Amino acid sequence: MSVNKVILVGNLGKDPELRYTPSGAAVANFTIATTERYKDRDGQTQEKTEWHNIVAWRQLAEICGKYLHKGKQVYIEGKIQTRSYDDRDGNKRYITEIVADQMQMLGRAGDDNNANQGQQRNAAPRSSRPSPAASSGPPAYEDYADPPFNPDDDIPF
Repeated sequence: MSVNKVILVGNLGKDPELRYTPSGAAVANFTIATTERYKDRDGQTQEKTEWHNIVAWRQLAEICGKYLHKGKQVYIEGKIQTRSYDDRDGNKRYITEIVADQMQMLGRAGDDNNANQGQQRNAAPRSSRPSPAASSGPPAYEDYADPPFNPDDDIPF
């Protein structure tokens, strides 16, 4: 038996990018930062921040695209996955990401960095939009293979 389970609590580094595969499955990608604080040998407090690539599918992807935004604190539960792709120059690249199966928004409703922008963002879900990073980074979302059907995807949280 083996277990592939990841639990993260962190803050979004950017707004989720919500896109759809050719077959119509929603996929949202975003990053979250987790920060570890510790004291070094000299007693000085140090911080180490790790960035995590998050992928959410189907209904969870649409919820993330609608309600999450940069700076928001979230709880993510899922599994770790590494995949490869070829960049524009034909070099093989690898990306490690967390495939989320649960997400919980944390903090109070008024804790947004910019409450007015948060209300505007929540007014309408973001749809496919070009990303400057997409041209030099991982493959386009259309290149994702749809994950196997999961009947639990109809449960909103």
